[in-house]
Amino acid sequence: MGFPVPLPGRRRREASPNMRAAVALLLLLATAHAAHRGRAYVREKVCHEYRMLGKENFRTLTIITNSQKYSNGTFEEISHLVRAIVSLAETCCADGAHPSCYDAGSSALSVKSCSADSPFPAHPGTAECCTHEGLERKLCLAALRHPPQPLPRYLQPSDQELCQAFRKDPQEFADRYLYEYASSYSQAPLPVLLGSTRTFLSMVSTCCISPAPTACFLKEKLQRKTLSLLTLTSNRACSRFSAYGKDKVTFSYLASLAQKVPTASFEDLFPLAEGAAEVLSQCCDSVAEDCMQKKLSEHTAKACATLSAQDGGFASCCKGKNLMENYFCILALPPAPAPRLPEAPEPTNKELCGKDGGVQATRSLFELARRHPSLPEAILAKLYDASEKIRGECCSAKDPSACLDSKRQRMGAELPPILEMASQLCEQYTKLYFLDFKKRLRESLTQAFPEASTELLEQLLEQRVSFASTCCSSDAPPLLCASKVSSELGEVCKQDSCLLG
Repeated sequence: MGFPVPLPGRRRREASPNMRAAVALLLLLATAHAAHRGRAYVREKVCHEYRMLGKENFRTLTIITNSQKYSNGTFEEISHLVRAIVSLAETCCADGAHPSCYDAGSSALSVKSCSADSPFPAHPGTAECCTHEGLERKLCLAALRHPPQPLPRYLQPSDQELCQAFRKDPQEFADRYLYEYASSYSQAPLPVLLGSTRTFLSMVSTCCISPAPTACFLKEKLQRKTLSLLTLTSNRACSRFSAYGKDKVTFSYLASLAQKVPTASFEDLFPLAEGAAEVLSQCCDSVAEDCMQKKLSEHTAKACATLSAQDGGFASCCKGKNLMENYFCILALPPAPAPRLPEAPEPTNKELCGKDGGVQATRSLFELARRHPSLPEAILAKLYDASEKIRGECCSAKDPSACLDSKRQRMGAELPPILEMASQLCEQYTKLYFLDFKKRLRESLTQAFPEASTELLEQLLEQRVSFASTCCSSDAPPLLCASKVSSELGEVCKQDSCLLG
């Protein structure tokens, strides 16, 4: 577990300048840069915000931010941590508290974090941090963060179940909801998450005492629809950005657009992909009010202006007046049927190792994606990695052309069966009912491996069903699916020679 610096409170219905200042302080403290200016600076800032926001708002945001930070932690572990942080601020920010109170208290908590029986969330990096002492240890612990959950685990109960839990203990209900929701959507930008949790708790507290709760919930859910979708999609997008980085997420978005609108040119789509990646780079960690919503709306307007005339599905999505709803519609567009396109020109060896070699390689993968609309992103992401690795190796080799020619030859032998298997798998998964999909897959595996035992066939069946159900959708978890691709490739090409393994 890492002891984070205490963090301030809940966003009100209309975000005030004080709230914006508090949220801005959140990142300042979480990154721990300010601590280098001295312990008193941190204490004074924390205490200023604690007094300004009040204990309950301070406590609420502490639950949210630490549930995000330690998304694998249990509710009990997060609760221990929140109590410790709030108690420290409450004690050491009181009038007349000794100036050394905060530093001594935070040091005691860092020692507790390093104890064998620590009640705080466990983190594999804790042991390394605990080899340090004093401020260096606290900064190290504050920087720890769990990776995002592969898939959100929060499932909203029924309206009746919500109200039963709320009436039983409103505070316990709110705390558990904040923990479960924030840990499930740990990559969603903080302002988006704050807005979503605030409106949800407001909905429950209003509708559970309403004389017509069903109608109340229906009305409130409709009002929350855009914010709920924004939370879901921004969490997915920022998880991908965290896993991929800006360059690879640019390619990911380019490939997605190419599969939805395969007739569009690289020159049309690449600037849109760069723009989408820029939105994520600016907004995923931003505490600016409405950054994600504002920037995505601007991006959607550009995409609609560029692609509406080229594709009927895109044009249909762009008819609405609400740009965010148009964006969600575009995300949900299915892959287009495979188009009839002329053979794509291959970049020359000189181009691949030239100044714009990265763009040339991306263009080549774009051509592949638009010709295989059902190919899952996980495969394309592996191809991107392989392409970058090959360029890195060959362009610095003594004979770049010979190296690249050798790699092309290997790829030409390995890729076709992989692309065919993955495209067919995902195309059938998206078009067929699940039981029909599984039946057809069992038949094709039986034909492909006629001498395999029943046990082996069932193992292959379940493995590919798992891959399809997890990785064929546009919102597939990137890291989980990368590992699934590697296991799938073992059957298609020999693992020790497979460039994508």
